[in-house]
Amino acid sequence: MAEPKNDDFLDDLAEAEAEELARTGEEITDEAVALDELRAERDQLRDRYMRALADAENARKRSERDRREAEQYGGSRLARDLLSVYDNLKRALQSAGDEQSPASAALLEGVDLTMRELLNIFARHGITRIAPEVGERFDPNLHEAMFEAPVPGTRAGDIIEVSTEGFQLHDRLLRPAQVGVSSTPAA
Repeated sequence: MAEPKNDDFLDDLAEAEAEELARTGEEITDEAVALDELRAERDQLRDRYMRALADAENARKRSERDRREAEQYGGSRLARDLLSVYDNLKRALQSAGDEQSPASAALLEGVDLTMRELLNIFARHGITRIAPEVGERFDPNLHEAMFEAPVPGTRAGDIIEVSTEGFQLHDRLLRPAQVGVSSTPAA
């Protein structure tokens, strides 16, 4: 950024005034006082200009960050609401089990296709499942402990049951996986 050209002019004028004073031995004149006031005003205006420039740059960066976050996480409420649809479809498929009649086969196939489509939509929008397995370590950042029970043959902090899968939207947790955790086995 180029400095204003008036700085050189004011500095040259001040030097000429100082030389004149040294030559004539006169006291500081009203012009010299006015020149000092102009310099102070110039410095103040330059400082205000630089601060305004920095504020504008910070506002631009902040709005860009807010735009990116809105783009990535703007649908998090809708995504959180769709998780119950996923849970219901999963329950419907689990309840059908192996005992399906030929008449309900088409219905179950439709529910299965709907579940797959929902998972594809989740994947397209950055929603990932958190599906812990029994025996994994409990992670408080991804899991919610629903109960704790001593189970022989496990270590304290191992997952012993998965009640509900969790989900993440990009790097933010939408819903933690609800799990049962082993406590220290009773002796």
